[in-house]
This record gives sequence, structure tokens and C-alpha cells, in this order.
Amino acid sequence: MTQFNPVDHPHRRYNPLTGQWILVSPHRAKRPWQGAQETPAKQVLPAHDPDCFLCAGNVRVTGDKNPDYTGTYVFTNDFAALMSDTPDAPESNDPLMRCQSARGTSRVICFSPDHSKTLPELSVAALTEIVKTWQEQTAELGKTYPWVQVFENKGAAMGCSNPHPHGQVWANSFLPNEAEREDRLQKNILPGRNRQCWWIMFSASWQTVAVPLSKPNTG
Repeated sequence: MTQFNPVDHPHRRYNPLTGQWILVSPHRAKRPWQGAQETPAKQVLPAHDPDCFLCAGNVRVTGDKNPDYTGTYVFTNDFAALMSDTPDAPESNDPLMRCQSARGTSRVICFSPDHSKTLPELSVAALTEIVKTWQEQTAELGKTYPWVQVFENKGAAMGCSNPHPHGQVWANSFLPNEAEREDRLQKNILPGRNRQCWWIMFSASWQTVAVPLSKPNTG
């Protein structure tokens, strides 16, 4: 009988952080692909776009004017998904009509005044400033909110509404569903353990890439 090999054979892995069993089908990576293949769009963008709401010195749709920033620039999102002054939602005794107020803040982080650049095209000094900005925003907002998330939507297909190099930071008065579940379940498995449950994919003197042993299949 053939011996089981997790690299070649389908199997399930238990994710203790979510309480779920995840189907892993590694052999499917060998299948041929004749489906759609997108050609990356080649954009030639100017260093400054007078019509861009994020470029230095330009006026945003709200009428606020951006300063002539030379590095990173952070401001409260003009169309924030969360607001800090949301009033309390009325309580409901109906279990099918439950509602809770969600408070927080959303900020935009412009990575560079150069409209034509993306993150990998910026200098090491510029990238260092961006990482420091992420750290500062996380530390500041973390004093008020239990959840702070820094992210970047890259490309029009991912919902990015502006090609100017920028990201966002959200701070919530609540934990997102996935984070809340993982936080709750890991409290059940961490006591008594003296090792981390991570799968190291790559390790060097300057970087380590690790992922949980089980990860949902999104493809």
C-alpha cells in the first residue's frame, strides 16, 4: 500500500485557532490551466496628477487641501467605514433582529508624494518611513481600540479607488469575527505549551516566513 505523503495526497488539517478542519489537496497544483489569464495593465503615470485627490498640494473632494508633504502623509478617510461618534443602536428582544453600534476610525496613509510609484519602487529610506508610520499608527490607535489593522488594496480589481501609492489603517471598537474566534480558541491551547505552532516556509538571517499549519483554501 502506498505510504501517505502530505505533499501528494489529499488530507484534512485541524486549525486550532478556528476550530475548523481544512481540506488540503496538494496534488491539484499539478493540473494544467487553460482558463483565463490576465495580462498586467501597464500604466504610465505622472509623478504628480493635478486631478488626484491624494497628491501633495491638491484639494480633496471634501474641499480640504493636502499639504505639500514629502514623505508619508496620514489623514482621516473622507469616506470612513467607521466613525468614532456613532450613537448607540437600540436594543432588540428579537434574536433575528440583533444590531450593535460599531465605532472606530479609518485613516489613509499616503506612502509617497510621487503619484507614479508603488511600494516596491520606493527607496529603502522611504520604505523605512512607511513602516515607522505603520508602527506609530498602530501604537496610537491601539491605546483606544482593541483592534487595529493596517492594509493596502492593490489594483482596481481589488477595489482600489485611486492609483496613488497609499494604504489604510482601520481601528475598531470590536474584534472582527475571525480575530475574535482565534483569540478565544488559542486561549484553550496555549496554556502548558512551550512552543509555537507555525510552519516555517523560509528562513534567513534577515527574514523568516511562517504560516499556520492549516489555512483556509481561498482558491
